[in-house]
Amino acid sequence: MEDQDNNQSIPSSPLGVGEQLRAAREQQGLSRADIAAQTRVAERHLIAIEEGHFSDLVAPTYAVGFSRAYARAVGLDDADIARRVRKQIDAEAYNKPPTVPSFEPGDPARVPPSLFAWAAGIVAVVLVVSALVYWSDLLSPQAELPDLAPAESQAVKPRVVAQPAVPAPPPPQTTGPVVLTAMAPAVWVRITDAAGNQVFQKELAQGETYTVPAEVEAPQLRTGRPDVLQITVGGRPVPPLSDEPQVISGVLLTPSALLESSQASPAQSVAVPPPPAAVTSRPSPSSEPAQAR
Repeated sequence: MEDQDNNQSIPSSPLGVGEQLRAAREQQGLSRADIAAQTRVAERHLIAIEEGHFSDLVAPTYAVGFSRAYARAVGLDDADIARRVRKQIDAEAYNKPPTVPSFEPGDPARVPPSLFAWAAGIVAVVLVVSALVYWSDLLSPQAELPDLAPAESQAVKPRVVAQPAVPAPPPPQTTGPVVLTAMAPAVWVRITDAAGNQVFQKELAQGETYTVPAEVEAPQLRTGRPDVLQITVGGRPVPPLSDEPQVISGVLLTPSALLESSQASPAQSVAVPPPPAAVTSRPSPSSEPAQAR
């Protein structure tokens, strides 16, 4: 016995094409979903074929092709089904203007395979990465741009030699003993603290010194001979308090105050006048001289 073809040859039926396809499907116990999964034709197209509404399809070519796939799925002669579909379309004067087919994600017959989708995604990622690398190299080049200046100008370019930095002078010391030295005979001085209490009072002889105690709070000086009274802070002389004899008071004898005055006015040497020929009388150290009152 000769091998029979898989598609059974069924004589033409008085039923319509769609009715014959639906009857064959129901006879085999298949649903439209089964036929759609097997033929990759959307169920709405299968319904249109079973109801004979071929005009609902996009074009006659789709109507014939879907009908042939339906016929093969249910074991009917696909060539006979295709011929009858064309005949029915011609009889109905099917002349629908052609339209551009659109992609419908719900149509299993027109959804691209998953492998194609993965390949397209990988290609898109590679293109995006390549574009990013290209623009990154373009906007921030790694290579150094060539020097467009002529060689002659480079040859005569002067060489800049870095000058050594001059160290800044050290800041003046703000600590050290405050020493008063009389540069003339009978220099009367009085020192009080911040509360006005007397700390020291005396007429200093020429060359005699007095060191202000460091524990005295805000010591202040009163004298009548600021022109011949030399003051040093840590051995560093400060400018004279005055250039002529006069009574001054309230001079703050702290190291910081005296050094600030020395920065504002550099220290000057004090000329020491010669000692008097004879001193007839000398006031008591406990009493203030008349010139300082």
